[in-house]
Amino acid sequence: MRKKILILAGGFSREKEISLQTAYAVNLELKKKKYLTKICEPDGNLINNLRNFKPNVVFNALHGRYGEDGYIQAILESEKIKYTHSGVKASSIAMDKEISKKIFIKNKILTPKYFKFKFKFNKEFKKKDLINKIKKKLGFPVVIKPFNEGSSVEVYICSKLNLLSNLYKLTSYKEIMIEKYIPGREIQVAILGNKKLGAIELKPKRKFYDYEAKYNPKANTEHIIPVKIKKKYLDKVLTVALKAHQAVGCRGATRSDFRFYRNKFYLLEINTQPGMTSLSLVPEIARYKKISFIELIEWMINDASINR
Repeated sequence: MRKKILILAGGFSREKEISLQTAYAVNLELKKKKYLTKICEPDGNLINNLRNFKPNVVFNALHGRYGEDGYIQAILESEKIKYTHSGVKASSIAMDKEISKKIFIKNKILTPKYFKFKFKFNKEFKKKDLINKIKKKLGFPVVIKPFNEGSSVEVYICSKLNLLSNLYKLTSYKEIMIEKYIPGREIQVAILGNKKLGAIELKPKRKFYDYEAKYNPKANTEHIIPVKIKKKYLDKVLTVALKAHQAVGCRGATRSDFRFYRNKFYLLEINTQPGMTSLSLVPEIARYKKISFIELIEWMINDASINR
């Protein structure tokens, strides 16, 4: 009997369009292999759709909040339906940049220093005090970003000159992260289950590997595989990525984002729902390792379970 796969896509996050691209790409491959598929939005009809379609597996193609943070995973657990990628706890930890950083630090994984900034733009707010705090704790430039967005949404690299103007762009968030900016090479690592799949280096033409650099082909981000570094450093970053994957409690496929600077790797974050579009990195790393797109998708489906 043909397996029924329900692909969760779209959603309510800022990454909705990328999620849909992932879903369409996955759906196309599964249809070629004669799976019974359905693409479904995680809206108010989700539970009815799950119960009516009765999928063997839910392929979670959601990105960002409500899809990558444990919320959807909890619903799937309650319905006792097998699903792909990480479970409730690991998803919520990885999505929260502060909690995940604390786990990295506890496990002696190098990550940029940071502090939390709460928005209180009133008479008491003094730009000078914040700048002095940054100078003392981190040094300029810094990166400012929300605690719970993905795909480099609302991430800004700031000097003293543009700090305040960029802070105002993030006032819709109650609090944000101010993190030390680490220059150097952008290297990303894919983990599949408990296997070190491989690494890729990115050379964006933009200031950094932001949303446009990730998803717009016109951005012309250069993808370099194999990564041109000494074997000992490649082994090191693969080992650190697997360590982070296990420390957070991830399942299935993850992608960890690193900066390589002065022969040290700094882990920026771990992604529990890596994209599966034509420009996505995990499928590209898999291809280099002689794993086709459909083989990668089918691995994820076969790996699906409840109680993840």
